[in-house]
Amino acid sequence: MLDYGFTEYQTAIRDLSREIAEKEIRPIAAEYDREAKFPWAAVKVMAETDLFRVYIEDEYGGISDGSPIMNMVIVTEELSKACGGIALSFAGTALGTLPIILSGNEEQKKKWLPDIAAGTKLAAFALTEPQAGSDAGAVRTTALRDGDHYVLNGTKQWITNGGEAEIYTVIALTNPSKGPRGASCIVVEKGTPGFTFGKKEDKLGIRASATRELIFQDCRVPVANCLGREGTGFITAMKTFDVSRPGVGAQAVGIAAGAFDLALEYACQRRQFGSPVGSFQGLRFMLADMATKIEAARALVYATAKHIDTKPKERPTLYSAMSKCFASDVAMEVTTDAVQIFGGYGYMHDYPIEKYMRDAKITQIYEGTNQIQREELSKTLISNFHSHRPATARVA
Repeated sequence: MLDYGFTEYQTAIRDLSREIAEKEIRPIAAEYDREAKFPWAAVKVMAETDLFRVYIEDEYGGISDGSPIMNMVIVTEELSKACGGIALSFAGTALGTLPIILSGNEEQKKKWLPDIAAGTKLAAFALTEPQAGSDAGAVRTTALRDGDHYVLNGTKQWITNGGEAEIYTVIALTNPSKGPRGASCIVVEKGTPGFTFGKKEDKLGIRASATRELIFQDCRVPVANCLGREGTGFITAMKTFDVSRPGVGAQAVGIAAGAFDLALEYACQRRQFGSPVGSFQGLRFMLADMATKIEAARALVYATAKHIDTKPKERPTLYSAMSKCFASDVAMEVTTDAVQIFGGYGYMHDYPIEKYMRDAKITQIYEGTNQIQREELSKTLISNFHSHRPATARVA
């Protein structure tokens, strides 16, 4: 791995995350995947070792050391090397917390962030609906004001940490006549009357991560739970994705790196025709390409995270989309090749490698499909060109 200029603190949390991944997560990954169990035991270890504090500012119980996004991607990558699904208990909580960090006022941050930092409460982000996936502007869940409360009605779909988290940042329409400009971001706590959960989804991959529907039926929430001004919810959602998508990229890099390590070990030990299969040029070239693409994806993800931390006033939309899109494509390619290297064994549940391929697929889909990422990237590049400034200058 290249030297990415980690601070002493970042090196420490990388090593700690790696140790947790190997000692606490890898031994249970197959069981939790098979039984679709939420990894509360691993969450407890993450909380006890302060991992949830790394992306939260010190004044709210965190230990971000000035680099919250870089810290988040470092931890996410290391945990994902052992299990992308279990890692989501951490990464999904970060996603649900970011709207509070980005748009919350001082009182709101003091109310919710310390418990998240301590790992005593997980968080979740609720944007997607049955008819509003990649088209985030098609949200229909409403939060209509009634005195000093909002009354929420609607359904959110495919919510990571759904049912397990205590704190939900929910995008809902406070002024439906304005469409996306009438959306607000509202915190809803588990146990609020009128807030229930639908079925737990039976997924292809990341099966140790809970994915559920959120159902709101005349759910009354204090107006004080609105993050930012009414009508800025869609802006909060987009700003959240700007800083969270490198986390998806890190998850993808971790999954790819974990699969590569297993494939390399197998290629060096498995013998056919009297020689290790890694001695055959076809597999050697596959391994070389896999390693190269993983390091390229990691470099893009880390550079994006550093850019976000060091230039907070600049919108990182292009870089975030690139890092998420490229890293997830690499993860899918690398894990597919890893299964190929394992041959027939790679297709069997008895071996761990097929799980990596199943886990990798979702990184191309959630937080905006890669097709949407490319659509938005190309629109921005073309818009930059037509504004009479070279596209390369705007991206650089």
